[in-house]
Amino acid sequence: MADASAAHSGEAPPPLTHRRVLRIAIPIMISNATVPILGAVDTGVVGQLGLPQPIGAVGMGAIILAFVYWIFGFLRMGTTGLVAQARGAGDEAETGAILMRALMIAGAAGLAFIALQVPLFWFAFQMSPASAEVETLAREYLAIRVWGAPFAIGVFALNGWLIAMERTRGVMTLQLAMNAVNVVLDLWFVLGLGWGVEGVAVATLIAEVTGAALGLWLCREAFGGDQWKDVARVFDPARLKRMAQVNGDILLRSLMLQFGFAFFMFRSADHGDVPLAANQVLMQFLEISAFALDGFAFAAEALVGAAFGGRRPGELRRASIMSSAWGLGCVAALAAVFLLAGGAIIDLMTTSEEVRAAARAFLPWCALAPVVGLPAFMLDGIFIGATRSRDMRNAMAWSLAVYLAAWWVLTSLLGAHGLWAALMVFFVARGVTLFLRYPALERAAAGARATH
Repeated sequence: MADASAAHSGEAPPPLTHRRVLRIAIPIMISNATVPILGAVDTGVVGQLGLPQPIGAVGMGAIILAFVYWIFGFLRMGTTGLVAQARGAGDEAETGAILMRALMIAGAAGLAFIALQVPLFWFAFQMSPASAEVETLAREYLAIRVWGAPFAIGVFALNGWLIAMERTRGVMTLQLAMNAVNVVLDLWFVLGLGWGVEGVAVATLIAEVTGAALGLWLCREAFGGDQWKDVARVFDPARLKRMAQVNGDILLRSLMLQFGFAFFMFRSADHGDVPLAANQVLMQFLEISAFALDGFAFAAEALVGAAFGGRRPGELRRASIMSSAWGLGCVAALAAVFLLAGGAIIDLMTTSEEVRAAARAFLPWCALAPVVGLPAFMLDGIFIGATRSRDMRNAMAWSLAVYLAAWWVLTSLLGAHGLWAALMVFFVARGVTLFLRYPALERAAAGARATH
């Protein structure tokens, strides 16, 4: 690929320009902005049935899987940070070994999830006050989707490697292929064959398997040499310890973050099936915002990681500022689109008039979300690239505590709108707590020369 030339050890890094930032960010932004299409198409297809229960069931099942899968989001983030730093330091062999370690973890995690699905799903539904009909449909959905766990988790590691190597066109290709498979099969299975919620699950499962197979092919260079099967290197105690420390902190951070979003959906059910369905529709807006912003955050990960590993603290700061400036323009565009076209998008996603009305009432919160969430998203990318995972873990713990306190107060005052207001507080708290630790990150980058 054209953007692979900088990935080889021994080459001087290309200059840090806006062009380089955009070359990394735009393919990632396109691919990540299409990730919610998987959820949006699922929601939109079952929305044509004209009932709130199938929408709520798909939303409930998807958020349970998202909670579990994104627990293992450390494989994407940790792999990106570690590989980017190894690449910046010129250690090409280590980039392949890191991917091998990550794929081994993904396979083991996916098989463990399949084995433990009964108690995990039981616990998830104990937390949710959803109606009996929604729970029954959600269980049917989960019983199929769970078999894709090793593939879905493995894609995190594959994407992380591609991002760190600045091969972002590969990430885009992988995601577009998954979405195309999912959309075609959704329409066929649900609207053509009448399989309902089960058809949505089968379509997404096939898309996940397809994505993992394509990802392995796109990362084939990592398996081109002997480093991936070098047992001494792959299982080197010092490298394993560092990977475990970074991934362990990110795992805890991911657990807390996904709990925050799962809590939002579960507590939506407190207000009835219609608000639950409306919030599921609007969660697609939030996911589009997050993944679009992550295009620039992921660029920050690759650039900051390479600068940190290459002992270039000045470049690290420039990468942080430049990627964040482009993120600011992105959030302005997103807010405008949601305000101007949000109602029409809602109408496309459901034919239920009561769900449409409820979603429109909450729509202004969706327009506000990318604006208040920008600092958190960009700082996440900066800290991941520098593998400052302990700071991320601690900041998320404080932010989650603030979020839960805000929910307790605001829902008693504002009802369902208080739930949305608390989510905005969560975004702000994440940005503030990470920003307070940024000076320490720069000091660590300056000291990397002595500690690398």
